Amino acid sequence: MKIARYRTTSGATPHYGILRDGYIRDIVADPFEGMIVGTSEIHPLEEIRLLAPCTPTKIVAVGLNYRDHAKELGMSLPDEPLVFLKPPSAVIGPEEAIRIPDMSNWVEHEAELAVVIGKRTRDIPPEKATESILGYTCLNDVTARDLQKKDVQFTRSKGFDTFCPFGPWIETEIDPSDLGITCTVNGVTRQDSRSSLLIHPVRELVSFISRIMTLEPGDIIATGTPKGVGPLAPGDTVTVAIEGIGELTNTVS
Repeated sequence: MKIARYRTTSGATPHYGILRDGYIRDIVADPFEGMIVGTSEIHPLEEIRLLAPCTPTKIVAVGLNYRDHAKELGMSLPDEPLVFLKPPSAVIGPEEAIRIPDMSNWVEHEAELAVVIGKRTRDIPPEKATESILGYTCLNDVTARDLQKKDVQFTRSKGFDTFCPFGPWIETEIDPSDLGITCTVNGVTRQDSRSSLLIHPVRELVSFISRIMTLEPGDIIATGTPKGVGPLAPGDTVTVAIEGIGELTNTVS
């Protein structure tokens, strides 16, 4: 099931719906609060505006979770998952513009598989972690690389407004263990990998993070990016695509 969040061309109120065969069907309840039941209200996909598919209280991102990415950055692998936070104010949805900040001269894309938490979760073991997951989506962990190197810690370099595009929807019926992940910029492939190469897989990440902080419904875990990160410039179009989920496309300004 693909769960989308959207606005109609005539309405300002966001809605949740189920995507099927090019149409969005409204659902009765917030998918994080109740049973997902479709209504008779449907909209062609081309007549609605897709939004970021949920509103997280936090985005917990994982650094250096692919060996090849750590190697290209010249960084050592951490003994445990390296986690940091991106603020909710960084979130944008499909087709919105990533804005290059004046503070940075080198902004890069990072294609990632994102986990969407479905229920309040605290201190869960890895073998039960999937019980807390609603589904998966595409995410671009946009990073001011020059500021990351300057600051050492990641808050500024990862936290600018528009630096967390994700979407286009939440896929609830997929096995995340071996999915193709690509990133293209202006149609040229920059990143091409598979989730099977994650150092710390999804279940381990959900469990580890839940031992640190309570995960709320709609929270996002960005699982890390493979090698091939590269620069973005105004005028670019960047697309993160994940097998079985879909494509997240954003412009750069």
